[in-house]
Amino acid sequence: MQTFIGHEVHYLANLIGRVIDNSPARMQVENVTGKNTWIIGYIAKNDDKPVYQRDLEKHFGITRSTASKVVSLMVRKGLIERQSVPGDARLKRLVLTDRSWALVCQMDQEFNNIENTLREGFTEEEIEVFFFYIHRMQENVVKKKGKWNDSKTDAVSAGI
Repeated sequence: MQTFIGHEVHYLANLIGRVIDNSPARMQVENVTGKNTWIIGYIAKNDDKPVYQRDLEKHFGITRSTASKVVSLMVRKGLIERQSVPGDARLKRLVLTDRSWALVCQMDQEFNNIENTLREGFTEEEIEVFFFYIHRMQENVVKKKGKWNDSKTDAVSAGI
């Protein structure tokens, strides 16, 4: 039986998502999905510079419409705020609320635990090779993406 890369990556992503969804930090806050915690973590790690919706699009590989929906929902949940940027009324910086900042420390610890679990039993060289292959596959998909209908590829990223 043939093994498919896409299936295996999807399966692993689902496992990781379940661990995050059932983490103690995530369980303390109602209406916060595991995907929201990734975005909260990204904004927290980049707190020294402005983070915009387009940064989420690029970092998570999602479309503008998906990012817009996720950001709007997170604003409604009180997890992030959109703040106007002086000099450009069109730009809105994404900022964590106090509610989200309260989770950041716990989330960092849990993400580190997940990362350590994923790396368990692998040498640094094996990890480097793994990332080399993953990045090559990402580049392959990005090259082909222009040939695909965005509405179809958006279904893949709708989980964020």
